[in-house]
Amino acid sequence: MFRNWRIGSVNGALLAAYFIPVWSLIAFSIIVAPVRGLYERPSVAVALYLSDHLQMAGMDTVRAAWLLALGRLTVVAFFAIYLVLLCIPRTRKSGGSDEALGIALAIGSLISFASMVMASKVGELAALRLHATELLMLLGAAVVLVIEKPAAAPKTAEVAAPPNLQPLGLEQAELLHNR
Repeated sequence: MFRNWRIGSVNGALLAAYFIPVWSLIAFSIIVAPVRGLYERPSVAVALYLSDHLQMAGMDTVRAAWLLALGRLTVVAFFAIYLVLLCIPRTRKSGGSDEALGIALAIGSLISFASMVMASKVGELAALRLHATELLMLLGAAVVLVIEKPAAAPKTAEVAAPPNLQPLGLEQAELLHNR
């Protein structure tokens, strides 16, 4: 069963196993209580940056929190689509699921990078480590995805030519007395 799994497929599945539950819980805590969810540990750097540097009011902070939750849920959705496509052997062999993984990696890297920059601006070291670790995981998977190409499709068998048109062994010229 595991003969046709590529390293990128396994790597993407492991990333999905981490990001789907973790980012879903973070997004749903923000959806339920936007301000309290934004000030929890995974998003505290974004909250502090919004309040300290951008000086956002209450309702603007809630909107920014919902936008962050929407971004995280989008990444979760693309990882889920990737896992569904990964279960189809023909799609997995041809690399058809790599597009969903690529979109999840791109959006997730953008969110993690922005959160990491905000954490460094505010001086929140625990959040900086968390977002830097997530960013490195996403970028590592992106490198594997770019470098590893799917297996080439098997070539079709060529139809044998009639005996008088087949190439000669050892590339000898055909002479009249060799017939």
